[in-house]
Amino acid sequence: MHVWSDIDVAFLKKRGLGVPKGYAETLAPLTFRETAEYTIDLFHLKETPEAVMAEWNYMAVDAYSREVEMKPHAREYLTRLKQMGVRLGVCTALSPELYVPALEHHGILRWFDAIVTTDEVNSSKSLPRPFLATAERMRVMPEKCLVFEDIPAAAQGALDAGMTVCGVYDDDKFKTEMQSLCRYFIYDFSEAEAVL
Repeated sequence: MHVWSDIDVAFLKKRGLGVPKGYAETLAPLTFRETAEYTIDLFHLKETPEAVMAEWNYMAVDAYSREVEMKPHAREYLTRLKQMGVRLGVCTALSPELYVPALEHHGILRWFDAIVTTDEVNSSKSLPRPFLATAERMRVMPEKCLVFEDIPAAAQGALDAGMTVCGVYDDDKFKTEMQSLCRYFIYDFSEAEAVL
């Protein structure tokens, strides 16, 4: 999440603007296009959504291909799941230009049986559609899916899809809500073995 916070600051500073309170929380469940449209409307920008998304992509590709790290113990957990024959999927609001470099940087792109973006199903992660599409591509019934999420709106979307949700700590602002919303809650993936 910090990558997008940094991009928000740099993008708005370039236009002589500051990041308003609650901006990141409002954007978190939106699709990439919805985020651009919301930002243009909020700040009365003259740019098109395509121009804003292109600028964000340019800023983010470098960060995702070099800076974004996996959460602690995530690699070990994914390795164990693969060894057990568990099907893995990604449901993301990121475009392929961003998630591919991030997953390739860590050598795990091919570990996933399905990758679904919110843009391709035209729905934010606050709704069940992206999660249901991911389960369908994985050929797994929704009630057999365990979803790891770090924001409440997306956790609710997965819950509404009939899936079990494990909240993953990202920062204090979502901690209490995630703990009450999700069946499980972990601070890092060393605790995820207990969720299986």
